[in-house]
Amino acid sequence: VDWQLLVDAAILVQQRAYAPYSHFQVGAALMDSMGKLHIGCNVENASYGLSMCAERNAIAAMISAGDQRIVQMAVASNGGVTPCGACRQVISEFGEQVTILLLDSKTLSWRVCTISELLPRAFGGQHLS
Repeated sequence: VDWQLLVDAAILVQQRAYAPYSHFQVGAALMDSMGKLHIGCNVENASYGLSMCAERNAIAAMISAGDQRIVQMAVASNGGVTPCGACRQVISEFGEQVTILLLDSKTLSWRVCTISELLPRAFGGQHLS
């Protein structure tokens, strides 16, 4: 996977985020199992609970395009923060072994982790049978 493609896309879409309340813009870019790129940014709402995270918006775009498997993901934010708990759970649903690049878009520093590091012993469909 071309990390630079994902990083560039995550930074670009981060700038499109709708974050008038927190002023914390996040962009996510992922590559699916068919080699297609999908992007998402956070979209806030005055009713905070209705806000949508960048990672889940990128995953929704992937699902809408016809794939269900994340291969790699890049998340851009000021500080290079990790995905929230809800996003970690959703990421694990569509990529149990996903590698995620967390990018600080201010300093362009980054670190790489796996979803299993961020969400060890994840709850999944196998627990529902």
